[in-house]
Amino acid sequence: MLRLLGLLITVLTAIVVAILTWPQFFRLERTFPIAQIVSLRAVTILLLTAAGVLLLLLCLARPLRAFAGTMAAIVFIGAAVGGGILFSRGLGAGGLPETTDASVRVMTWNTAGAAADADTIARTAVAMQADIVSLPETTEEVGVAVAVAMRELGAPMWVHNENYEGWDANWTSLLISPDLGDYAVVESTVDGTTNTSEVPSVVAMPVDGEGPIVVAVHAVAPRAAYMDEWRSDLQWLADQCATENVIMAGDFNATLDHMAHLGVAGADLGRCHDGSARTGTGGVGTWSTSVPSLLGTPIDHVMSTSGWVATGSVILTSLDDSGSDHRPLVVQLEPAA
Repeated sequence: MLRLLGLLITVLTAIVVAILTWPQFFRLERTFPIAQIVSLRAVTILLLTAAGVLLLLLCLARPLRAFAGTMAAIVFIGAAVGGGILFSRGLGAGGLPETTDASVRVMTWNTAGAAADADTIARTAVAMQADIVSLPETTEEVGVAVAVAMRELGAPMWVHNENYEGWDANWTSLLISPDLGDYAVVESTVDGTTNTSEVPSVVAMPVDGEGPIVVAVHAVAPRAAYMDEWRSDLQWLADQCATENVIMAGDFNATLDHMAHLGVAGADLGRCHDGSARTGTGGVGTWSTSVPSLLGTPIDHVMSTSGWVATGSVILTSLDDSGSDHRPLVVQLEPAA
């Protein structure tokens, strides 16, 4: 009887570890509470490793040796697979190559309302030589102040925004360099058909039709009460990545795990590819600044379709005390050959 119970526990543990390590296989990556757990992949790896060590200690007791050894093997395999996934996406410090005449640098930073002041945002964007700045949770007032400060620093920007009535999180601002041409924001509604559902994104189209479509992203967080809206937001964002000349940046409130099965032809989301994952920083956490970046969650992304190739990326950890709970992410894109 005890042997049968041990076998049952072992099988159930193997299933649970497999789900937590690779929920995409079971198509559970956007299901509560699996979605929340897999977003903390680095923490899960640490917990599995700790559990494996404890199980190895149990192996010292002869009656438990076979059971504990098997269980330890299962959790260590899960930790190794999870670590391999993070490593494949990139855990490096990152870097940006020299800009070229054709390159576009994109910065995204969820500023948590007025938590990060306009001058800090502007100086960071100018220092990073950003051509596109996506600022979820940034009001029109702050967005304009950032643009004014950037102009005074020699980097003028056009300001676009979208808002749903309410507090600062219901705003998203988008700054675009005049060097990329004139842009106009696509009119949207709040019913989720022409925009993200609970918090707004900004879709900017080039007036002359020649530049990239630029989307400043803010998807709702996957809280238990908003799971349907969150899934709808990710699908809507995937649908925006339909042509070869799209650049998306912002707070997706989703990791690459959550985007499984939403990519087309090998892409990550729709036809968009994640710039960080292709330049060695895709496993580094952009949220929350309250934990080390290697334990955080990479939910902020810069993505682009086939007209662009990411050549470098960097996540700025030096601004963790700026007030925002997100870290700025900068990705350099070059036109595809």
